[in-house]
Amino acid sequence: SKSKQLYICGGCGEQSAQWAGQCKSCGAWNSLEKVVVQAAADSTPLPLLPPAAAPQRLSDVSRRGFRSRWRLVLPGENGQELGRVLGGGVVPGSLTLVGGEPGVGKSTLLLQMAAMLTQASTGGATVLYVSGEESVEQIGSRAERMGPAVGSNPSIFVYSATRLDAILDEIIRLQPAAVVVDSIQTVYLDEVSSSAGSVTQVRECATALLQVAKRERIPVFLVGHVTKSGDIAGPRVLEHIVDTVIYMEGGRQQPVRLVRSIKNRYGNTDEVGVFEMHDDGMQVVPNPSSIFLSDRDLAPNVSSAVAVVLEGTRPLLMEVQALCSPVPQSSGQPPMRMPSGVDRQRLALLLAVLGKHTDMRPYSVDVHLNVTGGLEMKEPSTDLAVACAIASSYFEQPIGRDVVGLGGELRPVGNIERRIAEAAKV
Repeated sequence: SKSKQLYICGGCGEQSAQWAGQCKSCGAWNSLEKVVVQAAADSTPLPLLPPAAAPQRLSDVSRRGFRSRWRLVLPGENGQELGRVLGGGVVPGSLTLVGGEPGVGKSTLLLQMAAMLTQASTGGATVLYVSGEESVEQIGSRAERMGPAVGSNPSIFVYSATRLDAILDEIIRLQPAAVVVDSIQTVYLDEVSSSAGSVTQVRECATALLQVAKRERIPVFLVGHVTKSGDIAGPRVLEHIVDTVIYMEGGRQQPVRLVRSIKNRYGNTDEVGVFEMHDDGMQVVPNPSSIFLSDRDLAPNVSSAVAVVLEGTRPLLMEVQALCSPVPQSSGQPPMRMPSGVDRQRLALLLAVLGKHTDMRPYSVDVHLNVTGGLEMKEPSTDLAVACAIASSYFEQPIGRDVVGLGGELRPVGNIERRIAEAAKV
């Protein structure tokens, strides 16, 4: 059989006949991977979606009232929190990509979601959990630790397989209410000659699962690995294929987990759900702002300020701590800027503003910043809190709890009513 080799960019999926150090499409360096592609005559095309009977008016489609029956509403407090991230519930026929660092709790969360979907669906619906990384016994052991709602659920079917053709056959046979594939980097198609996890395999396997999800109206959840830089491994086109991209954040040393919606064709993006990892799985945090605020009784030269940040439609209280320490004149070294949770360039801009319009001399001190809870302050509305924390530590003047405003040029921020309502809970 005839075959040819191509070079495919791991970042954007661009194909090239020759290798190059930089991708011409996305500009990424050292991202081209060699793959061997079989001739078209030797490959089996993937099944396409069945065409509609005829073009339909959009107004006629809208009159069918999808809002009342479009989504599967997840039950319980955990289901409500997760449903808001998904835009209100699970959409039939949707393809969702769940990413996160190893050990953050992706498999645990999806096992809990599988149990929720068996309750949300009527008529004794089942959920198929496919794992290409764990055996059936390993999945059962983890499910047993999570309690009878998951471990003793007769409607959850587990299947350890990596061959996608076999997985698709089981999906057609069982007709489950939802499918979980853990992970997309471990499955492979026989028609694609490259190894599992390659750019071509990930793209073609995701496309095949998309076709089945749309044709059978079965929601499919894919677990995706992440690279060292925190991006989801595989071609960038993978994020374009799926309907929703969810990313889980949280360190192994902290029980708090943030479930963030990065892309959502059926709801708002940047929605955040806050959970805590326990022995029996993920549990929703009723008041997330309370866990992000530490003890305010700090040393005189360490100061903190609280800002209200909007994560999607949810306001959260975040605390930023600042420490300014003098730089010895004899060291001959430039002052250090060590931000954690604050953009370094944004910090440099704020220090320049403080040095220009106040009596501060930022070049004479090292500045250390830390946002409690491992969060990140990205909104411009947090600039005032960061500047106040730095100035408070520099002048060794604590910020009183009754401070409501400062003099100077302060620009208004949006959704002030939500921010005030969240701050009133403290």
